[in-house]
Parts: sequence; structure tokens; C-alpha cells
Amino acid sequence: MGLSSLLVLPLSGCLTTQTTNAGEVGVTRQQFVLVSSQEVDASAQKAYAQVLAKASAEGKLNRNPQEVTRVRAVARRLIAQTGAFRADAPNWKWEVNVLTSPELNAWCMAGGKIAVYTALLEKLNLTDDELAAVMGHEIAHALREHTRERVSQQMATNLGLNILSAGLGLSAGVSDLAGQVLNVTVALPYSREHETEADRIGVELAARAGYNPRAAISLWQKMEQVGGGAPPELLSTHPSPERRMQDLEVYSQRVFPLYEQARKRSQ
Repeated sequence: MGLSSLLVLPLSGCLTTQTTNAGEVGVTRQQFVLVSSQEVDASAQKAYAQVLAKASAEGKLNRNPQEVTRVRAVARRLIAQTGAFRADAPNWKWEVNVLTSPELNAWCMAGGKIAVYTALLEKLNLTDDELAAVMGHEIAHALREHTRERVSQQMATNLGLNILSAGLGLSAGVSDLAGQVLNVTVALPYSREHETEADRIGVELAARAGYNPRAAISLWQKMEQVGGGAPPELLSTHPSPERRMQDLEVYSQRVFPLYEQARKRSQ
């Protein structure tokens, strides 16, 4: 173990947080953080603007009005339920856009910056319930501040002594936080622990919004079929298909009463 590791490890006990309420699915893991939510959110906003600018320049931003309207309508219902996990989330500066891409992917940056790729809608022929499963999962990553956690882990690993010598002056210690946020959100796969949390919170968000939480199961079945043995990016770090389906069965059933209540309210 290196000197920087020895110095950083004692900090983990006092730099942990619980970013969300547990919800019906009971996600309660304490998270290690070294950078503030404000810094990560500001960097996400910058990175998201860069993504949109590039997509716009290439003619790939929101080209199909029907798809954009549909995606934003589903997002609106899910966002309205985020207060169940954190009171501040419904008032985030949410943005929702559709990017033309052959990649089966979607993501939500810190602070609620969402992108859905057209391949998900067009290749998988998603129902609204399945679309809600995708977006609920991605929104859950933002609610749990997984990007903030992953950036913190990278900083602890890579910067070690630099962080400590700056007296935890993290802004000075990170030359391009926006670049890191973009990288860990779009390019690097989440850990299996993060993905499982997002699965569980995602089905609860969907249920509270009046979408059938069991659609998460059919969604991932479609994803696997299209992947043809080489899973799409969204599946790259998830638990084995068998374990995942078992987990989704358990948690979609747990939140099913929330779905039934939401459906009754809308009638």
C-alpha cells in the first residue's frame, strides 16, 4: 500500500454521506465523497452543454419531434416522483434531450442532465413502461450522486498527497472536473453496486409515476436479445442476467402497490 493510500484511508470515516432517502427499496449504503455536489453539478452542466453543442453541430440533436415529446413526457412524470428519495431533486435544473445514435444507451449526468439515444427507441420498440424503466434507472444514478462518488474515488486513488497537501482544496486539485464528470457518466461503466442501486431505485420511481415496474424485466430481456451475446453498453457491468432478473423480480414486486396506487389516482 502506497503512502498516499495510507494517508487517504483514515479520511473515509468522516467523509461519508447518505445521498438519498431509503425509499421502499431500502437503499441505505453510505458513500465516500471528497468533492462537493455543487462542484460536480456545475461541471456536469458544462459537460452537458458541450455534448449538446457537438450533437447540434453534427445535426444529431432532437431531430424527431415525436420522440423528443415522448421522452420528455415520461421524464416529467419520473422527475415529479424524485422527491421520494431527495427533497431537492424535483427543483433541479433538469434537461432532457434525444441524441441520434446507433448506440443502445442513455444517461443522466449529475444535477439531472438526461440524454436518450434514438437506437433505444427505434431498435427496441420500447413501450412507455420500458422507457420509464430506462430513464428511471439513469435518473437514479443522479439521485444517488454516483458520479460524485466515482470522481471522489478517482481523486483518492490518483491524487492522494496532492489533495492532502492542498488541505482538501479540491477545486485546485482537479484540472478538468467537467471532463472527469463526462468521462465517468458517458464513457466509463458504473460498478455493479451502483447499477444494482439504480435498478432498485429506478423501479420505484417508475412505479410511483404510474409505470409498471415489471417492465424493467422485459426491457433488459430485449437488451440482451439485441446484444447477441455481447451486451450493450447499458449492460456492460451489471450482475449476471440470472441474478439481475431475480433482483428485479423481488424489487418490482415490492413496489408494485405503489404502481397500483398511482394508477388509481390517475383514473
